[in-house]
Amino acid sequence: MLWPVAKALLGHYRRHPFQILLVWLGLTLGISLFVGVLAVNYHAKQSYANGEKLFSNPLPYRIQPKLTGNKIPQGFYIQLRRNGFHQCAPFDTYRVVTEDGMQLNIVGFDPVIMLSFQQNQKFGSSDMLELMRPPYPILISSQLSNYLDVVDNDFITLKSGEKIGPIKVDTQGRISGSRLVADMSLLRKLNRSSGFDMIACAAMSPAKLEKLRDYLPDGISLHRNTRVELGSLTKAFHMNLTAMGMLSFLVGLFIFYQAMSLSFIQRQPLVGILRLTGVSGWQLTKALLLEIMAWILISWLSGTMLGLALANRLMPSVSASLSDLYNADVGLSIKWDWEWIQYSLLMSIFGCLLSCFWPLVRLVRTQPIRLASRLSLMRFAGREFSLQAFVACICTVAAVALYQSPSNQKEGFTLIALLLVSVGLVMPYCLWKLFTSFSYTMPWVKVRWFFADMAASMSYRGVAAMAFMLALATNIGVVTMVNSFKETTDKWLVQRLSADLYITPTISSAARISHWLETQPEVKSVWWRWEKSLQANTETIQVVSSGETEGERKSLTVKLAVPQFWHHLHHDRGVMVSESMSLKHKIHPGDIISLPEPLGGNWPVLGVYYDYGNPYNQVIISESKWSDTFQGEGDVALGVVLNDQAAPSDLIQRMEKTYSLSPERIYNNNAMHTKAMIAFDQTFKVAETLGKITLFIAVFGLFVSTVAGEVSRQKQVALLRCLGVSGRELVILGALQLLAIGLFTAFISLPLGILVAQLMADVVLKNAFGWTMQITLLPEQYISTFIWSLSSLFIAGAWPVWHMVKSTPMKLLRDSL
Repeated sequence: MLWPVAKALLGHYRRHPFQILLVWLGLTLGISLFVGVLAVNYHAKQSYANGEKLFSNPLPYRIQPKLTGNKIPQGFYIQLRRNGFHQCAPFDTYRVVTEDGMQLNIVGFDPVIMLSFQQNQKFGSSDMLELMRPPYPILISSQLSNYLDVVDNDFITLKSGEKIGPIKVDTQGRISGSRLVADMSLLRKLNRSSGFDMIACAAMSPAKLEKLRDYLPDGISLHRNTRVELGSLTKAFHMNLTAMGMLSFLVGLFIFYQAMSLSFIQRQPLVGILRLTGVSGWQLTKALLLEIMAWILISWLSGTMLGLALANRLMPSVSASLSDLYNADVGLSIKWDWEWIQYSLLMSIFGCLLSCFWPLVRLVRTQPIRLASRLSLMRFAGREFSLQAFVACICTVAAVALYQSPSNQKEGFTLIALLLVSVGLVMPYCLWKLFTSFSYTMPWVKVRWFFADMAASMSYRGVAAMAFMLALATNIGVVTMVNSFKETTDKWLVQRLSADLYITPTISSAARISHWLETQPEVKSVWWRWEKSLQANTETIQVVSSGETEGERKSLTVKLAVPQFWHHLHHDRGVMVSESMSLKHKIHPGDIISLPEPLGGNWPVLGVYYDYGNPYNQVIISESKWSDTFQGEGDVALGVVLNDQAAPSDLIQRMEKTYSLSPERIYNNNAMHTKAMIAFDQTFKVAETLGKITLFIAVFGLFVSTVAGEVSRQKQVALLRCLGVSGRELVILGALQLLAIGLFTAFISLPLGILVAQLMADVVLKNAFGWTMQITLLPEQYISTFIWSLSSLFIAGAWPVWHMVKSTPMKLLRDSL
């Protein structure tokens, strides 16, 4: 008996084939974005685990400079080897850009030293030793070779026109990820510099490890590189991606719910006839569940394939972002994996059954005589909208309670989710009430009918409008957040990088270089900046010095400060505290704090300054206090301010030649600023892409749901045509109805999106990183988003009506019956 019932119910799609697209589209697109984010996150975490092993041999200890961008001198490594640390190997990295614009990292190493670590005979093969011979071949993983579509003996053309290679594809699983591995000689050929980015060491005894720590100078640190450490660094990045994926899945689920609800409503007469002929409620439920499971399977398979394609499309941006931010090596291509696919299937089943639960219960529990007599062909939505509004009130109360004391990033995202859900649930109720009131108060008959019809159409447009509002608000929030962060970072960099050149000499040569610079005609002034890390219980505090010049005062991005803080900093006892340290320890200007020895206690806090480049505790003291306390110890950097219109290139060349400084020790202001902003754009490119795709899904879902709903109103359109309403008027009315819904939705989503961005800044960023910033509004961007979104809705409202009015009124009426 089950199959005839299911066959009768599925016959509905023969009459309404457009609903097949609507049901499939919502679930498939939602699953595809969710699967794409799952695949990216899972692949990145797997890459971290593989990235811990260099040539399949674990080198757990890393010796690296404390200051990003500095190099470890080659002489230090030579002394390290002479002192018996033969289990250490140097590595250097150089970034190249291909002719297609792809950024790749070449890792330089010494094959002879690495071969001495390996126990497996395969590492003594000739291809490893060939890397040392001109023209210096490059070894790449098989995964990267497939992604770049290169084979053995091919060459890679760089953006400059230079070719590197030949390529040697690793077929023995010795390397993984997106790195290009070559002999150190090739890096010195591409980039004339000295020193190393890192010295990696194999496992050693505790006594020898302690001896190594004591041997390191101030500017170099030793730490153990573990998957846990890297996971903590990238936790926020992956959480942001997961939040975007879950929101996209939610939007797709709304569209699926709308489609299935409309499908059940349109099958009410058929269900009523089946119930009157003896089909039980349980048989009907089993047939509908069978249909739902079929939709889940079809949509899950297609969504998984689309999600895998999307993940591979996004992976280069994610890989570049993680490489820039955390020096993580992540592969560029993703393959099918059952772990995240099973998780996506469980989420799909749970979400679909949840979204179909109420429409199914409503259909089965309704009296058969009411269904068969077409009395509830289009259900009255007021009761359900009122219930949704009640649930929204509960979510609002929970959000207000959570806002009082959010303590971590997860609670911040929960707060934002509660806000979006509460506004989304209450929006159909508000629009329904608003349109109903207009249908009684407007003076013109056609306008009253216009709004009365819009109120009735909320029964099948309400959920799609909710999804559209959520996607639009999220898009506005993401755009506002990213651009506010970008503008804040840009302004902060301009203020902090107020010197034209920054030089990191050795302590012994700093005084000589500073004196030489002061005698050069291009140089206006030279600033000294000392830095040292002190251990305080379980935390590290960075202590930085500042000179007394006006330029150094302007480069300090002050958030809050006591009056005349600059005078007190240099003539009295006091410190400036970074914003992250201030928020973490609840420090305010005027407080008294204690610092680790040799600084001691009783330091008045003169102010708090923004520091978006430093997530750690940091304080600034005067240069005179530094000299009295540390007496020339620590890491030093020189800031060089040039005269107006003076070119830095000649000065840099003379300085490199005079003091044999490597290019890595000299930083150009413009180059640093440009590099930082490029890394910023690369980092947030993924979030912007997901936001745009989510908005497109919502607009398209509202379009398709409107088309499907208008088909069910064919009889009403036919009657209006017979009563004398022209086809042009009906087309315009249909377009204006959806446009009006879109306009009211936009008015709600605009403040909601801005509020979401504000909560991201005040709650999520503040608790995750210790940063705050001012939100910058972007009216032009909002207007652009509204124009193309509302234009799509206008076309969506006009197209189905135009398609129906092409027929004669009598033919349209006969077809509707």
